[in-house]
Amino acid sequence: MPGVGSADRLAAVLARLAVRHRAPGAQVAVWSAGETVMVQTGAESRGRPMREDSRVPIGSVTKAATATLAMMLVSDGDLELDQPVGEILGDPGLSCALTLRRLLSHTSGLPSDPADAAGTARKEVRSAEFVCEPGTAFSYSNLGYALVGLLIEEVTGMDWREAVESILLRPLEIEPVYVDSPGIATGHARDGERPLDQVLPPMLDPAGALALSARDLVALGRVHLGKPGLLDVVTASDLHRPVPGAEPFGLADGWGLGLACFGEEEFRWLGHDGTADGTSCHLRIDQAGACVLALTANGAGGTDLWHDLVDELPGLGLPSQRAQVAESCPIPFPDGDFGNYRNGAIGYTIRSDARGDACLDVDGDVFPELTRYADGTFTVRDPATGRATPCGRFRGEPGAATAVEIGGRLARRC
Repeated sequence: MPGVGSADRLAAVLARLAVRHRAPGAQVAVWSAGETVMVQTGAESRGRPMREDSRVPIGSVTKAATATLAMMLVSDGDLELDQPVGEILGDPGLSCALTLRRLLSHTSGLPSDPADAAGTARKEVRSAEFVCEPGTAFSYSNLGYALVGLLIEEVTGMDWREAVESILLRPLEIEPVYVDSPGIATGHARDGERPLDQVLPPMLDPAGALALSARDLVALGRVHLGKPGLLDVVTASDLHRPVPGAEPFGLADGWGLGLACFGEEEFRWLGHDGTADGTSCHLRIDQAGACVLALTANGAGGTDLWHDLVDELPGLGLPSQRAQVAESCPIPFPDGDFGNYRNGAIGYTIRSDARGDACLDVDGDVFPELTRYADGTFTVRDPATGRATPCGRFRGEPGAATAVEIGGRLARRC
């Protein structure tokens, strides 16, 4: 297979990387030149080998399915990208600045997650404190995709699971499975030994509820290359085009209407990453139509496995996604940037530790040795590796930061 080599070589690479990163099991599927090659290694759970049809919780890659479904409804005239969502839902309590376009591109200004996991999406959005004015900045939002799910339910008359099954997945011959379904692959902590249960509030189903195989992910990716004709060319082009102002620092090079864009000059690759409880899954689509690549791994080290896999397959032309330490010079940490920053229910505190060094405290989890660079970016020491690891960037001048961006999420100073 062009860019990949033989299936035997791909299987050997995957098995070696799974051991290196303590992933109990993993799958890789590659579509190219009209055929799909699928390999797997290890175990999906204790006593059960990873199979070709094993289903792994794909976390936020679910958003790619939700966005694809929403854009199919746009193509059919059932939804409009720039109509206020309150008009569609008949809810004047929702901000008129919230639109489907902004929800899909994470430029809605909504916080990342609901404050009350047992609440409803409508109630959470009504009471949410926006992290920025809608349409002005990128801030990754699971809550925003919960609202997309409500729009899908409103116009189809089905709940989100029924809609994604009947309109998108079954036409692709994908048997829908969810994180609460029996028999799915078990996620594991970074040590590869401790199994983890899947925990997802029902309101966030449209953001992270699917469990699929790598082959299923490739089938989903091929929809964006015109196979099997579920998306028309014009709608697909709208979905894939980077949204102005959507700058997903630390996640990708740009963001369209539901898919990330990768590449420095031309956004040659599209895709999405997802982490559930102890799983890590990745989908990439070559916009030129030459290739679709997917990885599923049921270990928390799956993201590092993915980075190594991309390095081992240079023939595909995938850009590296390893976060790089800033090339600019480190600067003394400005006293004015110490303080509290918040994105909805998530609190970030930048403070001095017992040694007087700056550190990042995320709701009690402390990341030491925070180093600020002249370009606004900062690193912390990774507890697992001991290395300085890119973490985010400050908004504003040194000593007068107004916000921080961490993991694609914007947290305002409070």
